[in-house]
Amino acid sequence: MRTYRITHRTRYAYERDVSASYGRMRLLPRDLPGQRCVHASVWLDPAPGDHSEHVDLFGNRVDYFSIHEPHRELVITAESLVEVDYPAGLPLAGDLPWEQVAASLGEAGPDDVDAVHFSLDSPFITASQAFRDYAAPSFTPGRPIVEAVLDLSSRINHEFEFVAGETEVDTPLGDVLEHRRGVCQDFAHIGIACLRSLGLPARYVSGYLETDPPPGQQKLVGADVSHAWFSALVPGAGWVDVDPTNDQVPGERYVVTAFGRDYGDVAPVSGVIYTRGGTTSLDVTVDVVAV
Repeated sequence: MRTYRITHRTRYAYERDVSASYGRMRLLPRDLPGQRCVHASVWLDPAPGDHSEHVDLFGNRVDYFSIHEPHRELVITAESLVEVDYPAGLPLAGDLPWEQVAASLGEAGPDDVDAVHFSLDSPFITASQAFRDYAAPSFTPGRPIVEAVLDLSSRINHEFEFVAGETEVDTPLGDVLEHRRGVCQDFAHIGIACLRSLGLPARYVSGYLETDPPPGQQKLVGADVSHAWFSALVPGAGWVDVDPTNDQVPGERYVVTAFGRDYGDVAPVSGVIYTRGGTTSLDVTVDVVAV
């Protein structure tokens, strides 16, 4: 088991006074099999007039805030203490042929509601023949579902170039597929689009990576910011996570904050400001330290 102290700080600076800010934050880790959030808190400067927490449709912890005093800077700090103890190995149920998994979609079962949510198009991801064609070399006839998903993730890692700043949140996913460049968010979206284009449920996962790796281990890409990967639903085994950015199965160096259909469902901070100016700077720092 590993224990992490996570600090996520977001600072917005505005060119003119903001008269009011309203936002939602998904910064607090979830309690999951293999992961326990021991303590977590979020505070803002300036202090909000209203600050509350609720759970969204996907079971994510969401903080809502509103600030009604003029301000030119907003700083959001989230701190968490999380214990992680994921089981080793992959599920035995992963030897089911992927076609059988796709054909079973919609059958009554404990994962049925999740399967429907995560098999349809979403705001950032639309299934298409182009994604089906890209997935085809990995999803050959009769291939076991987990083996196929791992191969797809590995291909994304080797065939796409990680380039920070290459894409924006609203960059069309078709452009990412064409140019084969992007960041972890894009690579997760590509994997999900491929699976959904084959009729397979897939979900977006946001979270963190250990900032400083254990001695002798390589630092992973995306460790200094919020990270993203994706999951495939395997009947009888649940959700199986894969990280195409680092070509591996997430384990004890990963902490999950939220699940969603795509990035739009799990954005760390989103909201509205009222001002005649704009945002002059946005700085985000993440520190994940083993304790």
